[in-house]
Parts: sequence; structure tokens; C-alpha cells
Amino acid sequence: MTRPYLSIEGISRLYGTRPVFRDLWFGVERGEFCCLIGHSGCGKTTILNILAGLEAPDGGALVMDGHEIAGPSLDRAVIFQSHALYPWLTALENVAFALRSRHPAWSRAQILARAHQALELVGLKDAAHQKPSELSGGMKQRVGIARALSLEPAMLLMDEPFSALDALTRGALQDEVVGLVGGGRQTAFMITHDVDEAILLADRILLMTNGPDARLAEIVVNTLPRPRDRASLHRQPGYYPLRNHIVDFLVTRSRVLAETRPADWTGRNVPEISPATPHADNKSLESLAP
Repeated sequence: MTRPYLSIEGISRLYGTRPVFRDLWFGVERGEFCCLIGHSGCGKTTILNILAGLEAPDGGALVMDGHEIAGPSLDRAVIFQSHALYPWLTALENVAFALRSRHPAWSRAQILARAHQALELVGLKDAAHQKPSELSGGMKQRVGIARALSLEPAMLLMDEPFSALDALTRGALQDEVVGLVGGGRQTAFMITHDVDEAILLADRILLMTNGPDARLAEIVVNTLPRPRDRASLHRQPGYYPLRNHIVDFLVTRSRVLAETRPADWTGRNVPEISPATPHADNKSLESLAP
């Protein structure tokens, strides 16, 4: 059987003898945008750190494009919850610093030209020479996005990058991400607590049960057509069955499933469903739509 572009194969993580999560299996195809949702304590950030090579699993393996992930790589760029910028460097210099690691043979002129281009992509052309202390929270996150994208990574990893922002700024940055990496232009994996953010961005949404000893319960296929517009997304046929299914999981099923692991459960047989496409399992959910 052919492996997906990124293959997570039975990974587990323990704190002492207690599993945070175990036997986690899933794949991400090239050009796919996946989101992972689950309550605090199920190991979401740990999973992303393992994908980034910043932590090692206690069992299992990760394979990307035929090569095992055994540590950090510039082919996997990370956008963190906080902007993680060097405060003594300007926006331009923060992006250039990353580019020098990626392209050590490039001239200073080449580095700066690419850094300027990356900042222009995220609407920060006029803020290139400002330091982080002179930028708003949203602008700092834009610099982080520009820095990650400037590396032209094979995979973009995002750990709730907009969670600390106000609603308007968060919405604007979500729209930018849709334009910059959505629709098959970039392979991406993102952790979020925001159901609407996941529906806007993701091709598939991975749902984790409550921790500790969390597991991947199901994979939701987002069949809402692209391009997706945040302002009109709720008018799409199938939006409410999809949203209600995920909310129902977070409110009720994530806890119930954590407490009642089936005797024949294995991480290999996680169901993949499409709530936006009417079927018997979501008929009751459709009645919850306003």
C-alpha cells in the first residue's frame, strides 16, 4: 500500500507510565490542509512538536516523503501560538535570519529581496524596518507567517497561531492563510480550538478524545467546496451538519469515547466520515441547524 505524503504510524507519548495518547495513525496527502481538534490535555501540541521533530515519540514512527522524521528540518516550518520573533531584530531581519539558514550560499541582496517579498505577501511591506515592540499582535503573527512561508517549506505546521488575537484580527489572518496556503498550494497541519476556523481552512479535521490516554476518534472530511469565504461560509449547504457534528463531538462524544474504549479498538481503523454529505448518522444533527 502506498504511503501518504506524511505518514504517522502508531505513535505514542507517555508522561511517566501514563499515556498522553497512544497508537496514533493518520496520513496527510501532499497539498492537503489538515486540522486537529481536541480538548486541552489530549496531546495536540505534543503531536505537532513530534511532527516538527522537536520531540520524539515514545513509540511508532513518522515518515515524510519516504524519509523518517528524526529531528527538526527546514522542510517543516512552524508557526507558534506566540510570534516567537527576535525582539532586537526588525521584521525584515527576522525573516532574513531564517532565510540565511535555508540558503547559506545566497548573497545579502538575495536574502533581503526574498525577505521583502515575503513581508509584502502578508501586507507588511511598509513595516519591514519596525521591531516587534512597534508592531501589533496581528502584525507580529504576520511576520511569523512571512518567515515560515519564505522558507518554502514542504510542510507548514501551525500551533493555534491566531488564538491570542482579537476576533477581527483573527478573521483577517484566517482569510490571508486561505489565500496563501489553501486550495492545495501548501501541505499544512494545524492545531485549533476554533471549529469555524477548521471548517474554513481544512480538507480533513481530526478529532481527538479527551486525555489522558487520548486517541484519534474519527476523521471528518470537509466536502464544502473551495474557495471558501468566511463571511458566507454558513450559507453553504452542509455547513450546519458539519459544524454540529464537530461541536457534538467536543461537547459530548469526546468524553464518552474516552471513557468507553472498544475492546477491539486499534488506531488503524479510525472512521472517516463526511457530515456535510447527508447520511443516516447526521440526520438528527441537521435538525439542530438554525
